[in-house]
Amino acid sequence: MPAPRTVLLTGAAGGLGTLMRGLLPAYGYELRLFDANPVEGEPDAVTADLADTEALREAVRGVDAIIHLAGISLESTFDKILRANIQGTYNLYEAARAEGVRRTVFASSNHAVGFTPRPRGDDPLIPVDTPRRPDTYYGLSKCFGEDLAQLYWDLHGLETVSVRIGSCFAEPSTVRMLSVWLSPEDCARLFHAALTAEGVGHTVVYGSSANTRLWWDLTSARALGYEPLDDSERYAEKLIAEQGPLDPDNPDHACLGGQFTTNPPRWPH
Repeated sequence: MPAPRTVLLTGAAGGLGTLMRGLLPAYGYELRLFDANPVEGEPDAVTADLADTEALREAVRGVDAIIHLAGISLESTFDKILRANIQGTYNLYEAARAEGVRRTVFASSNHAVGFTPRPRGDDPLIPVDTPRRPDTYYGLSKCFGEDLAQLYWDLHGLETVSVRIGSCFAEPSTVRMLSVWLSPEDCARLFHAALTAEGVGHTVVYGSSANTRLWWDLTSARALGYEPLDDSERYAEKLIAEQGPLDPDNPDHACLGGQFTTNPPRWPH
């Protein structure tokens, strides 16, 4: 489909939103920015919470597509996750439905399948239709978002690409990230493909670069026209020298969700 001209970017002040603000305009997009916090250097950005349905609908009005990054991006209490990630995502889809916006890119997460054991040896790559096994309330909220996207496609004809993002940073910082790293440039390529592919309905894809140590199957992402160009392998020697290789006896390395799947989980409440 033709590239949308105006795209609403929620979560524009966050880490990933900041990266995409710098990269997506090169693809011809005019970004309308939305965040609960002020976006530095962007006086026209909409500063509002996802709970503010009036401001949200006004922000959605007239855009061609949405990239939904807003919400809590780390584990938190269920009440906070419920408000920001579950109710907030519902509010966004309702605004999109009311304003007739037909395409959304939803930032899902590998934590929707966090308790899935990682591949070892000659194991096949993990497909997108593997049973969901969220590792946190955060991961649970991403499962909800994927199901909400499916409902709005089936019920209202709103298309979504749900991207199970791995770790999108300038470079990987742990040995685990060598398998799930998504370079910012590849993230922009993937979002562009998700915005322009035809007939996506509701499509779930993994968000990763073409890593030598890849854990999951990128077939559905490539079917959109995504061609990752980066590989974390150039960072492998340094990280392995500092941290050692993946250890099958280390609980952090057993499942896709890493430290979030340990017992007890090692994340802040």
